[in-house]
Amino acid sequence: MDATEVLLIFAAAVILLLPFLYDSHSAFHYHSRFVIYIVSVSLTALMCIPLFCLNPLNVRNSMYTSYILKHVTKVLGITWELRGREQLAAERGCVIVANHQSMLDILGMFNIWQVMDKCAPVAKKELFYVWPFGLGAWLAGVVFIDRLNSKKANEQLAHASKLMKTHKTKLWMFPEGTRNPSRTSLLPFKKGAFRVAITCQVPILPVVYSPYYFINDKKKCFGQGKMIIQALPEIPTEGLTLDDVDELMEKTRKVMCETFESLVTEVNRQ
Repeated sequence: MDATEVLLIFAAAVILLLPFLYDSHSAFHYHSRFVIYIVSVSLTALMCIPLFCLNPLNVRNSMYTSYILKHVTKVLGITWELRGREQLAAERGCVIVANHQSMLDILGMFNIWQVMDKCAPVAKKELFYVWPFGLGAWLAGVVFIDRLNSKKANEQLAHASKLMKTHKTKLWMFPEGTRNPSRTSLLPFKKGAFRVAITCQVPILPVVYSPYYFINDKKKCFGQGKMIIQALPEIPTEGLTLDDVDELMEKTRKVMCETFESLVTEVNRQ
């Protein structure tokens, strides 16, 4: 038996075992779904980069990506329900603040992008170097900020703020600053999003994701389930000054915590 025959037998065995492993082994199921997600995002970015180059840094480029990636959610067994659609659909500049739980939050964004229309997410600069995703995201108008250099980060946000006001673009930020694994509460907020909103005198638009109750990272389980994205009424900033940042931040966090707790109760009944 030569090397080619051994390789063919091995490949056939893997193909035959894959359905069994996928159905019966939860850890394999868990990792394979995340691999499918990451590969899908990377391949989509790679395919869209030439198209994005025709109109670089345009936030509407993400619409093309959303047409493709919103279908990946079906493969992963996740359904998305958007509540408060009218809040996201309104054409105006605003700062969207959302809780951040998982890399899958981006998939949720792609499922509602056609409602938001013009949206520029803010991300840490390290993600830019994760190619092809990073390059595609940059060409689609994602704002990458250096969290270790506050002066440079403020300059980058100032540029994004001009787009927000002049082109009625929504700026999407995660005020927790990092992924929050808790399914019961939100992390403390950072002030950046609220400084931007007050400086530009545009409203804050709170958005709350329900918990991923069907995913257990410790047990390596990734089942099927429904995610709820709740857009809340906007919180105006007209007349506020930077002295009001803390009050605005706490007011926003309070309504988001209340909504998150309500969603936790709702999904726990499923």
